[in-house]
Amino acid sequence: MTAPLKAIDGNADLEALMTDLAAKARMAARVLALAPPEQKNRALAAIERAIRANAAAILAANAEDVAEARAAGTTSAFLDRLTLTQSRIDGMADGVATVRKIADPIGSITESWQRPNGMTIERVRVPLGVIGVIFESRPNVAADAGVLCLKSGNAVILRGGSDSFRSCRAIHDCLVQGLREAGLPEAAISLVPTRDRAAVGLMLSGLNGGIDVIVPRGGKSLVARVEAEARVPVFAHLEGVNHVYVDAGADLDMAKSIVLNAKMRRTGVCGAAETLLVDRAAAATSLKPLVEMLLDAGCEVRGDDAVQKVDVRVKPASDEDWDTEYLDAVIAARVVDGVGEAIAHIHDHGSHHTDSIVTEDANAAEKFLSEVDSAIVLHNASTQFADGGEFGFGAEIGIATGKFHARGPVGAEQLTSFKYRVRGTGQTRP
Repeated sequence: MTAPLKAIDGNADLEALMTDLAAKARMAARVLALAPPEQKNRALAAIERAIRANAAAILAANAEDVAEARAAGTTSAFLDRLTLTQSRIDGMADGVATVRKIADPIGSITESWQRPNGMTIERVRVPLGVIGVIFESRPNVAADAGVLCLKSGNAVILRGGSDSFRSCRAIHDCLVQGLREAGLPEAAISLVPTRDRAAVGLMLSGLNGGIDVIVPRGGKSLVARVEAEARVPVFAHLEGVNHVYVDAGADLDMAKSIVLNAKMRRTGVCGAAETLLVDRAAAATSLKPLVEMLLDAGCEVRGDDAVQKVDVRVKPASDEDWDTEYLDAVIAARVVDGVGEAIAHIHDHGSHHTDSIVTEDANAAEKFLSEVDSAIVLHNASTQFADGGEFGFGAEIGIATGKFHARGPVGAEQLTSFKYRVRGTGQTRP
């Protein structure tokens, strides 16, 4: 299904390749910015069909990636992020269909008004330009990022991890097929055709103005490098140290269901809970059932003194545990004195990603929702809903925890900027 790669000899050839890739993406971005919604949706429909029709080829490519990663001794959590199944491919295609159905953000007027001198001013959404997406093990990011950028009128340059190289190429073939069928430039969704890590550094440089925004999807070391070296704006989160706080007013059965799902549904995703906080007022009835449930499900629990007393299997928590994103079947747990101390703990140790409160007390819930300064704050729901698909975006290009431009799941609308259109009748400024 995939064509052989052209050999790249030395940094000069790689820099020339990347510069050319960016130049072609820049030209494609100009076409996409003016493409009508119907044409973009035709491409998306064709991409969905191609993903479904080529599922076997995608799975075969992924099997090679997984076998190579397993032979290299990678962790089970990493393998889970890397592995594609028929169900996950179906979910990828379903996400494309959802993106196709959402309203096209480009050209939408978000606000308009008239000045006393008669001029009318309107704010209208426009694409960002060329998005550079650097990701590691998750090959589905290639599809998510590609279709979201297409929907929002942006060109994208995808640089997948070396571990998912074959899988990304197979998925990229489907994306290009959709563009071709709709008469859109194939460079609108480009894949860096090499495992050479130097390509990342070139993308972070901005490629002489060829890239407008960088989105990293991967581990802490990748995101830290991007945030430190990028010479263009970055949409990112460094880590997901996410909390579930079980309040005194929580329904225990609900709390157990939410905590188990938040931690154990998929331990390697950025929305997984890493710390459990339990209200001291509920500890006598709730702490032991919650801890035993996690332990029996195969989750290692590292707790403070109060948590250690409820089960001999609990390991002592260190100071570092409160700041750790495990991405594995491990959770830190402690008892706190009410919602105020829970909020204070999250403020001191959280990463502004996703935090949840379980309670039937409306006042406690509103306090938590108002005062926890995270991109996503939930009441009586699992932290694993931190996902653009679950927000109705169809997919996400990533989750941003900064406070400029985009925050939370980054979907098609968040991949836009705006400009002002002003209409006059000959006005001049006195």
